[in-house]
Amino acid sequence: MKKLFRAVFLVVATGVIIVSGIVSGCQSNHSDKQMAQDQFIRVQGQDLIAPNGEKFFIRGTNLGNWLNPEGYMLNFRRVNSARFINEMFCELVGPDCTDEFWKAFKDHYITREDIRFIGQTGSNTVRLPFHYKLFTDEDYMGMTTAQDGFSRIDSLVNWCKEAGLYIILDMHDAPGGQTGDNIDDSYGYPWLFESEASQKRYCDIWKKIAGRYKNEPVILGYDLLNEPIAPYFENQDELNDQLNTIYKIAVAAIREVDNNHIILLGGAQWNGNFRPLTDSKFDDRIMYTCHRYGGNPTPEAIQNFIAFRDSMNLPMYMGEIGHNTNEWMAEFCKTMEENNIGWTFWPYKKMNGSSFVSITPPENWDVIVRFSEAPRSSYKEIREARPDQSISRKAMTDFIEACKFKNNVIQKEYIRALGLHAAE
Repeated sequence: MKKLFRAVFLVVATGVIIVSGIVSGCQSNHSDKQMAQDQFIRVQGQDLIAPNGEKFFIRGTNLGNWLNPEGYMLNFRRVNSARFINEMFCELVGPDCTDEFWKAFKDHYITREDIRFIGQTGSNTVRLPFHYKLFTDEDYMGMTTAQDGFSRIDSLVNWCKEAGLYIILDMHDAPGGQTGDNIDDSYGYPWLFESEASQKRYCDIWKKIAGRYKNEPVILGYDLLNEPIAPYFENQDELNDQLNTIYKIAVAAIREVDNNHIILLGGAQWNGNFRPLTDSKFDDRIMYTCHRYGGNPTPEAIQNFIAFRDSMNLPMYMGEIGHNTNEWMAEFCKTMEENNIGWTFWPYKKMNGSSFVSITPPENWDVIVRFSEAPRSSYKEIREARPDQSISRKAMTDFIEACKFKNNVIQKEYIRALGLHAAE
């Protein structure tokens, strides 16, 4: 099946179409547009349909932390978003060392070896959370005017073709912030919904991404906003009312350059509230994405997602789920499969398990953790809390080695709980 999957990506300039293992010449009445669309996963009612005409059920994982660092996956608690982590590292070892750390982090945290391993588990999809700054000239993860978002995605596309995996591109951190919490690396409020400048940048970035990958069938679709509008704001209802509009302007921008890919729309309040999404007819390649952590692993516990999916007659996909016992995850996977809700578990890799593979903290990483938790609200406090820089720098260098796939610990029981394969 994987050989067939890879084959459909080879439909390019040869003038042949490979479908279900059968090679046929191009029909004279088969338009270029139709040929292009035949290479892509498409929506058919509540199902996704693969290029070979078979139903496609998403199973896989999230490449979280790679292009949008989150503190808890590095054992940090107080510094829980990318800019806080970066600031802490700069106070710890200086900006130059911090920049070099981030460049090495991006080079080694996710590699071809990781993607090959994910494919070997029987997964068929990875979701890639990314920060919008990777497509701007803003300071982010060690770079400014020469950001490398496209080169990182280009590499992932090539690796996933080799491994037989599809990709969902997820804007996890939008201009201005779409969530208003650490999750979107924002300033504590979803300014995207009130800023025309941020909305324009959001649309421009999606259009730029879609323009580059419009003819790339390994990309399953575009997840426009991760977990919009946290439930902490007094004007939550007003913000929710704007969600349809924010989605529609991005869809319109994407469709100027790309009519091939599916577009994924998440509910408000942690991708859990779909009541604001009242219009399902403004585009013909839409699916929905929900998230859920905890609760009962039963159909009754996700009845709101099922009911919404049924009312719209469009696919529903669980973009994030995880951080639970193996028994819970096994039961919930069964629940999702029985109710036709594909999934990507969160995350693929982090420190200390509850993931496909785990990173063993290097020697003296606890020194960095203690500094991250120390009071640092003044320069005096920073100086008093700062440990020996040589120790910190070595711990950061050692982390880069520890995060490489060859040094990770494969969480076999976790993987098997998802109904996937983990070799002995």
